Amino acid sequence: MKILDSKGRLFGKLSILDLGAALVILLVITGIFVVPGKSGTSTIAQVTTKPIEVDVIVRGLSVRDPQGLMRQLQEEKTTNIVIRNQPAGQVDIVSVTALPRQLAIPQPDGSVKALDDPRQEMNFSQDMIMTLGGKAQMTNTGAVVGGQKVKIGTTIELEGKNYNFNSSVIEVRTK
Repeated sequence: MKILDSKGRLFGKLSILDLGAALVILLVITGIFVVPGKSGTSTIAQVTTKPIEVDVIVRGLSVRDPQGLMRQLQEEKTTNIVIRNQPAGQVDIVSVTALPRQLAIPQPDGSVKALDDPRQEMNFSQDMIMTLGGKAQMTNTGAVVGGQKVKIGTTIELEGKNYNFNSSVIEVRTK
């Protein structure tokens, strides 16, 4: 009896193609269940999570009652953030500091002094620095909050009950 007949069957009963297909299926099943590797985990899940603080600057925010908004931000203690048009969760408001609106005024002797802005419309404009706190995943390329990288210059949209405005990151600190 021949091992391989004229039709490509082993011992006249089993086709070589069927045997090859069965071997491929067996290897795939072995690869999936016996040697799973890291294919089921994301790379983000493997990085460490640390508390961070992010300083953001808000320039020229138009608001009817700037002091009322400052009080509200300090009392609420949390705000929702949106980074690159993607909701990134909620963070703590650690501190809010108002920045004075000043102008460089030349003096008769040629020097320059920084004096308060006398324009009435500037009473409805607020500059401030806010410190936001939360947890971030630390990667080789920086902090990731809500799936979005946070670096100096990143625009963060702050959203609350009755406000929605943009700010720019000026510092990122890990604790």
